[in-house]
Amino acid sequence: MKTNNKAARIAGFFYFLYFVAQITSDLWRDSFIVLGDAAATARNIMAHEGSFTVTAVGDLVTAALFFLAAWALYVLLKPVNKNLALLFMLLNLAGVAVHFASGLNLFAALLLLNGPDYLNVFQPDQLQALAMFFLDLQHTGFSMAQLFYGLWLFPLGYTVYKSGFLPRVLGIVLMIHCLTWTSTFFQVFLFPGFEPLHFVSWPLGFIAEGALTLWLLVMGAKDREPA
Repeated sequence: MKTNNKAARIAGFFYFLYFVAQITSDLWRDSFIVLGDAAATARNIMAHEGSFTVTAVGDLVTAALFFLAAWALYVLLKPVNKNLALLFMLLNLAGVAVHFASGLNLFAALLLLNGPDYLNVFQPDQLQALAMFFLDLQHTGFSMAQLFYGLWLFPLGYTVYKSGFLPRVLGIVLMIHCLTWTSTFFQVFLFPGFEPLHFVSWPLGFIAEGALTLWLLVMGAKDREPA
């Protein structure tokens, strides 16, 4: 059972790093972006180009950390149900792939604002508008990844519920979180004006995944065999 406990703490460690990297990168990057004002956004980015680049790299590191957390959870929960454990890891991997691809748009924005000479054929305001377009495209790509990030929570929650060495309540909350987070994905693309759903899905997300992270990191796995 020491192997289980070690896998649980590794999963919690990677999950915790993912949370820190994601929140830090998003908040730091958002501080440069002025909604609807491409010129002001471009000035902010070029005035702090190094910092913006760090947030772009941080976005890619975030995706890698999330997959590492899913891998550690797969190792931990594979004895409970190998097929479901593989399913949630593959769903996570699909979300990470979309997340990672969307991060390329941040570097595209940087290239447009501080790129090679052949971009001189464009006027500065055109380059600024294109950079803003790629920033918006990155946000759209990240929102697309949320479909997989939502779906992976159900098989994860079910295996946690059935494990016998993790609290069942964590599994129940994760499965409920799957429904709210997946609904948020459809809301973003189909009903963009209906935002009250965020007041449920975001807090529940912090509770569900935050509680799982803390339990894995602090408590590890119970010293008993899976049910």
